Amino acid sequence: MARNRTVFLVDDEQAIRHALRLFLESEDFTVREFASAESFLEAVTEAVHGVLMLDLRMGGMSGLELQAQLKSRGIEMPIIFISGHGDVQLSVIAMKAGAVDFLEKPFENRTVLSCLKEAFSREEARTREHNRVAVLEKRCQNLTPRETEVMKHIVKGMSNRALAEHLGLSNRTIEVHRARVMRKMDAESLPDLVRKVALCKNFIR
Repeated sequence: MARNRTVFLVDDEQAIRHALRLFLESEDFTVREFASAESFLEAVTEAVHGVLMLDLRMGGMSGLELQAQLKSRGIEMPIIFISGHGDVQLSVIAMKAGAVDFLEKPFENRTVLSCLKEAFSREEARTREHNRVAVLEKRCQNLTPRETEVMKHIVKGMSNRALAEHLGLSNRTIEVHRARVMRKMDAESLPDLVRKVALCKNFIR
């Protein structure tokens, strides 16, 4: 696995944090540890990159509650839950909410590495998708107001003729705007443009 990947370790048991930190750092991971969910929330931002290893049961906010808080704040990161209680029902809830895996204490080092490999694979895929969307949203921002208006209508299926009548423009003018939209959005076809616009969360529909 690649070097300098960050594992955020949230567990209220100092002995567990210490042991995991020593092991993970020996495997060339960067570890940031937190004794509570609350302290982690104070430090984390939407731009965070890494994997969260999260204790299920802690004093104060639980692991499941932290998972829900992150989701409500739009903070996406792969989560590996760890627990010493073997609570199958809670593990199912955690997995349905998007957790990568659920480890029961004590766990083997090779199992931890296997889970982290999967988690970082998901993190890399998320980062690639985020970067792709950022490029698309930048392309949207580079459109003129008229091009943006034209794009909004054509992705909804409006024909050039209908759009020309709607905007009071000539068919030729609409064709020019449409061609510019396709070029600026780097779209090969109308379906390709629709897919790209759908990924632009900040595009006002």
